[in-house]
Amino acid sequence: MYDELTKEDIEKMREELEYRTKVLRPQLIDDVKVARGFGDLSENFEYKAAKREKNRNDSRVRYLERMINTARVISDKSADGVAGLYDRVGIRAEDDGTERVITLVTTLRQNAPEGLISKESPVGKAVMGHKVGDRVYVKLSEDDGYWLTITSLEKGADDGSIPIRGY
Repeated sequence: MYDELTKEDIEKMREELEYRTKVLRPQLIDDVKVARGFGDLSENFEYKAAKREKNRNDSRVRYLERMINTARVISDKSADGVAGLYDRVGIRAEDDGTERVITLVTTLRQNAPEGLISKESPVGKAVMGHKVGDRVYVKLSEDDGYWLTITSLEKGADDGSIPIRGY
């Protein structure tokens, strides 16, 4: 399965990848070399910490490379009056009347506590492509779900302020 990402998502990942490979990796390799010189490696906390940081960076580099190489590029544009990427959408749960404003984003930028909801999540899938006043069903499983009503829609765009997430 391919991750659906915008050109901006891929560009942000390329920038991070370049920084991690050209700036951070040489620093971390030097840190490991310096820490190795502190003596017995079995009791050398500095060496273990430096290796751990180097390995974390290497893991993140592999993740970014995989994401860039397997991504399917999608457009962040949507029709007027229809919920799409980067749009702020007001929703109301029909069962308890709670209201919330969410921003629809790609999976790479999701952060549910801050209201950044992935277009791939159950809520994101339900809301994408719908208009104010539409009643949509959020399917959680084969037998479970709930209804939302779209109460507002404010068109948005990727202004670069939403960071890509770590893991």
